Amino acid sequence: MPPSTPPTLASQAPSWALALLVVLLGLAAVATANRLSSAQAPIALPDLVELGPGAFRYRDPADVWRDGQPTSAPLQSIRIAGRLRIMRHQVTAADYQRCVKAQACLAIDGAIDGAIDGAIDADATPDRPVVKVSWRDADAYAAWLSRSTGLPFRLPTDREWAYAAGSRFADDAEPADAQGADPGRRVLARYDKDVDRNAGRDAGFGKTPQPIGTFGANEHGLLDVAGNVWEWTDTCFVRTTLDALGAVEANVVNCGVRLVEGRHRAYMPDFIRDARAGGCSVGTPPSAVGFRLVLDAAR
Repeated sequence: MPPSTPPTLASQAPSWALALLVVLLGLAAVATANRLSSAQAPIALPDLVELGPGAFRYRDPADVWRDGQPTSAPLQSIRIAGRLRIMRHQVTAADYQRCVKAQACLAIDGAIDGAIDGAIDADATPDRPVVKVSWRDADAYAAWLSRSTGLPFRLPTDREWAYAAGSRFADDAEPADAQGADPGRRVLARYDKDVDRNAGRDAGFGKTPQPIGTFGANEHGLLDVAGNVWEWTDTCFVRTTLDALGAVEANVVNCGVRLVEGRHRAYMPDFIRDARAGGCSVGTPPSAVGFRLVLDAAR
């Protein structure tokens, strides 16, 4: 008689266990294929506007105190030496959702138009800027886009944003009636200045993010600059103390607070997603905050 074949694991296992094993292996294969497909899916490069070198009038955004009283930073001529490549429009809800699906960005909570079950429905708002994003969210998106495209994207500095904004950049000189050390008086003066500056410009703006292009293009071709969605920059909060003669006594830099640009400047903690819920330092709070990126030529 031929020697008997020893029993195998498959012959000993009950049929239901074999069926379960087949199902689990199939699910694992599908999950792996999905991950590979997602990882290999090409990411379209954003539409960029290229600005050449040039000079413009600019006031540093530092919170300046001279001889114990708040004052404005000096207006100076700033030159951008190299070329600046910046997104033509703000990052959209659909753009951001791709980063969320890649598990590189945090999902956005909160109820806005097009939101379902507390999360933004990118299919309902594909052509609208993403809002309710913190500086940390925007920085994570820039890192993901850089990895996905192989190109170094980042948030713009305030100087870069102001240069690209052109005629839509708003100077934030201290109002005349904000002089003096009384913080309450200063806040009221800044609020009144913002209201006066935006009077007549808010018609049709509303609070809900509008489709890309609603607020037109500036002279450089950038869309919706200073519309109803403010934009994060990479610039940190700076408090500068001057003596009575104007010499710098101290510079305090706090990168836990970042500058937001739009129809006026605002400072917000880097983790805040909704400026209307708190976090804006002075003046009227932004109605919504999103972002656009620059391509870092230095890298």
